[in-house]
Amino acid sequence: MNASLTLFGRVGLSLIFIISGWGKIAAYAGTQQYMASAGVPGSLLPLVIALELGGGLAILTGAFTRWIALALAVFSLATAALFHAHLGDAAQAINFWKNVAMAGGFLMLAANGAGTLSLDHLWNKRRTA
Repeated sequence: MNASLTLFGRVGLSLIFIISGWGKIAAYAGTQQYMASAGVPGSLLPLVIALELGGGLAILTGAFTRWIALALAVFSLATAALFHAHLGDAAQAINFWKNVAMAGGFLMLAANGAGTLSLDHLWNKRRTA
């Protein structure tokens, strides 16, 4: 049961980043403008897309999970602070706390790993064989 729950948890955490990464590609110019309006250079967008899309796929497959989870936890907290810190606005407050919750989930992954249904487990098994 633990292996399945860990896999389902990884799927849940990863999907928002995979979908968001693709969405940023589809709305590239608009996303750059939104970033700039928050004081974040739009030139960072390729890195953001790489982290969201690549990191989301890595978490989904359980590859390099501990390090990617740490990176996505930091990213989630930074995004909360930079884009959703207007806690007087109910929608922004929900997004702020959603990002904090996702960071918590990623910290749990960083602490406990991807589980047995993952590429990390497969690679560790091959290395020790």
